[in-house]
Amino acid sequence: MSRSATLRRTLKNPLKGLRNGRGSAGEETLRVEAEETVRVSFTVNGRPAEVDVAPRVTLSDALRDHLSLTGTHIGCEHGVCGMCTVIVDGDAARACLLLACQLEGAEIMTVEGLGTPDDLHPLQDSFSRHHALQCGFCTPGMLMSAYELLDHEPGVPKEELPEKMSGVLCRCTGYRHIMDAVSDVAEQHPEGAPAPRNCGTAQLLPRTTAGGPGSTAEEDLQHRAPAEITLPSSEPTVTVGVEEHIRATPEEIWEVLQDTDRVARCLPGAELIEDFGEDRYLGRIRVALGPVKLSFIGDIHVTERSEENRSIRALAQAEDAAGGSVQAGVALSAQPHEGGSLLSADADLFMVGKIAQMGRSLAGDVSADMFAQFTRALDATARGEEPTDTQAPSSVAMFTRLMSTRAKALVGRLRRR
Repeated sequence: MSRSATLRRTLKNPLKGLRNGRGSAGEETLRVEAEETVRVSFTVNGRPAEVDVAPRVTLSDALRDHLSLTGTHIGCEHGVCGMCTVIVDGDAARACLLLACQLEGAEIMTVEGLGTPDDLHPLQDSFSRHHALQCGFCTPGMLMSAYELLDHEPGVPKEELPEKMSGVLCRCTGYRHIMDAVSDVAEQHPEGAPAPRNCGTAQLLPRTTAGGPGSTAEEDLQHRAPAEITLPSSEPTVTVGVEEHIRATPEEIWEVLQDTDRVARCLPGAELIEDFGEDRYLGRIRVALGPVKLSFIGDIHVTERSEENRSIRALAQAEDAAGGSVQAGVALSAQPHEGGSLLSADADLFMVGKIAQMGRSLAGDVSADMFAQFTRALDATARGEEPTDTQAPSSVAMFTRLMSTRAKALVGRLRRR
């Protein structure tokens, strides 16, 4: 059954949205599949902005990952700590609790809109003068909460500030200095919060610009040239190395390795979408583990094919609609071994976003499990059989295999003691 969400897009009402059923008169209702994106237009710090996001993407992720406005910090992601506080249509709001697709037509201000290093907002200047910064993690939330408070309640008494600003949960040694800084601005500006200094000039850097209501990233990527892929020089997030003895001979494996489409069909959850020519392709791969369900679309470039060594090398980079990304360098080779082949698969993976948040150990296990499935499917394909596990990986089956593998490794370590 296809997972989807019905989006009710309204103006000036970010708390509506994601309802089932038909929209009322005058409202536009869209149905968007889970791996599709919807284009949302709003104003951020006085500038028009557009993002193409999956229905599940929060405002905080859209600001940070799609518009590069990283001043909005993410803490608990449950709407409790207040670190992600921004101003939406004049009121303070938790960016982690709002879906970006709910905010069509909204006016949003982030901490970047308050001021610049050369032209600080009075609140920012007061925080500096009163040494109210400390580690700085709560500072954006405190600043935005204070701005909204002074805008709505000019001249608020100092003794009421702890209660009025209690929505941002930081009580470090700088807390009293924060209260002093806000009180100072309230006394100096009894008419209300001074106007922001950086609205209308803040530079937005969208990470994705393709798509539209109801469109998919796939449709847009098909209409552009293949991208050049350069791997980061930093240490990979995960390094995977898999060796398996399979029944197919190196010659049989090489016949499959020459056909990129057949290779892709052996990788669970993967498919080729477009052949750009010169061994450059557009592809998609789906990954699912528990509640984490991602669909990555991006470029593949086969950089080397060696018939002598029965090997290929490839580079890949892809993005998920939620703003995550993966880059990879992959090498496959098949060597004679006991009447069959020893198939080696090595990969350096560079991950950003939710997939990287699984942690190196789990991400490595998931990647190794998928490569192990790939080798089995490649073996079957090379011998003329139909692969049995090339669909998107089942989270339950993968979890069972991972737990079994870890249990066996633990037993092995105990026996060696």
